[in-house]
Amino acid sequence: MPERVVHRVDDVAQAFAELVNDRSPASIALSGGELAEDCYRALAATAPDWSGVTVYMGDERFVPVQDPDSNEGMARRVLLDSVHPREIHSMAEAGPDLETAAAAYDELIRRASPIDLVHLGLGPDGHTASLFPGSSQLEVRDRYVVSGGDDLHPHPRLTFTYPAIAASRLVVFTVDNGEKRELLARVLDGDALFPAARVTAPEVVWLVESDAA
Repeated sequence: MPERVVHRVDDVAQAFAELVNDRSPASIALSGGELAEDCYRALAATAPDWSGVTVYMGDERFVPVQDPDSNEGMARRVLLDSVHPREIHSMAEAGPDLETAAAAYDELIRRASPIDLVHLGLGPDGHTASLFPGSSQLEVRDRYVVSGGDDLHPHPRLTFTYPAIAASRLVVFTVDNGEKRELLARVLDGDALFPAARVTAPEVVWLVESDAA
């Protein structure tokens, strides 16, 4: 059985930075959102040596990297521009259109697998990456990266699929909102209504703010 560990912590961002520095991944897939930004600021503050690290994006809005909604743009501003990783593989710039970019990134991740660490969050609807409740992307088994998005979330998306996440060595979820207490309990109980509950990998670590645990 895959190993799943839940750590209840006072400072999720700091705990994430400490975990990443302790594991020293050679490859990492980054996420988006306010908590991810906090995590990456905390990581940047520890001044790690990322000269040997290859960076991927686990999901992305198909917008220019300079757009305020770009996950990669956020990660560059708060982390990557200061730690200078060996390589950064852009999702949004993987192809001239959404489907071409999805196919190109799919091939890239297949060649790169297994990624050492995939960072994921938990949305208020139970989504993770850009795997949304009820979406067809949840049932994809023959692709590592697909296009996605729905009317409830802005912008077309690119996202890792469950097989891509499962092919990684370690998945780290970060959750910091006490209002997610009930949602988190259902996800950790394996309620398949919520996409985050269906994530598997050889090792899955949840870093959860104490008030949300």
